[in-house]
Amino acid sequence: MTALESFDYDVEEALENIRVPSYILDDMGIIRWVNSAAIALVGDVRGKLFTSVVAPEEKSRARDEFAKKLLGKVKTTETDVMVLDENGDRLLVELNSVRLVRGGTVVGMFGQVKAQADIQPSSAHHALTPRQAEVLDLLEHGRTTRQIASELHLSIDTVRNHIRHILQAVGAHSRLEAVAIAHGAH
Repeated sequence: MTALESFDYDVEEALENIRVPSYILDDMGIIRWVNSAAIALVGDVRGKLFTSVVAPEEKSRARDEFAKKLLGKVKTTETDVMVLDENGDRLLVELNSVRLVRGGTVVGMFGQVKAQADIQPSSAHHALTPRQAEVLDLLEHGRTTRQIASELHLSIDTVRNHIRHILQAVGAHSRLEAVAIAHGAH
């Protein structure tokens, strides 16, 4: 008998009442359960794919981490990730998740998130269209033109045009300078 088996309690009720946003995904990445704290953070996202609440530039990394846990390569993930709240506003959270195993097979993921300080777009972002801001965010994460095109489902030429307009809008002469300006380091 494990220590948990010696107690008589309702884990789901306890998780529902805790003020830490918590969720459960199935093995396909569908959000199957969220507690009220998670609903307050990102809205009622039950039945949606977990990447629907992840910022565009984070989707590829989020899918990779999910796959690693699903394949049994890692048991836990502890990382910061940018999510979108129910209004589409960006929110940086600290994510901690573990795989759920039944009979030796991974059947889903359980996770909790902690909101970090609000992240407001830099002044450089205000001069950009939403799509250009997405491209700049991906540049900040070290993505290449080809990777950005793939992640945003755009042609390479379109991404190059966005980058050209970003450089003009922020007064930069290179991608690196644009990223530095966006971080206020210039």
